[in-house]
Amino acid sequence: MAETPQDIEELIGIMARLPGLGPRSARRAVLTLIKKRGALMRPLAETMARVAENARECVNCGNIGTGDLCDICLDVGRATGELCVVEDVADLWAMERGQAFKGRYHVLGGTLSALDDVGPEDLGIPKLRARMADEEITEVILALNATVDGQTTAHYIADELAAASVNLSSLAQGVPIGGELDYLDDGTISAALRARKRL
Repeated sequence: MAETPQDIEELIGIMARLPGLGPRSARRAVLTLIKKRGALMRPLAETMARVAENARECVNCGNIGTGDLCDICLDVGRATGELCVVEDVADLWAMERGQAFKGRYHVLGGTLSALDDVGPEDLGIPKLRARMADEEITEVILALNATVDGQTTAHYIADELAAASVNLSSLAQGVPIGGELDYLDDGTISAALRARKRL
């Protein structure tokens, strides 16, 4: 069996470290890039170089952009007084895809975890407290994942902000649109039942 050149093996190894790609998927992706180097590989390399040079974390909310402040923080129309707290940038982007939220965000950068030795100071919680007065926040929406660490973090933030004169809310949990009860786990069904509403 012929050996793969070292540079190509190195590229496969780097690609294999990406989420959702293992060694086999990375090998297939690299082969596709090489076969279509003009249409895929060169534009990808150029775009990656630009992103590597310009991408940075927003100093205000923690989103990823190309300046010190992201487009959302710069948009005066989004100064609605509503602040949506998310675990990471991927969650912020998911919320934006839904196009339902018109306020601003605050990215924590993780969740509280005693097991991983992650405390409030390791997250964006102190910055969240500082933003409360600076931006005249009237509602904080806790859009954290429905995991043990996510819910622990949500309770901690709720306690921290209890003295502030803001409305605290969280995303509803339960049956997704188009979901069938037979395919849902017990926890989702229980959450949906607790959050039932009058028709």
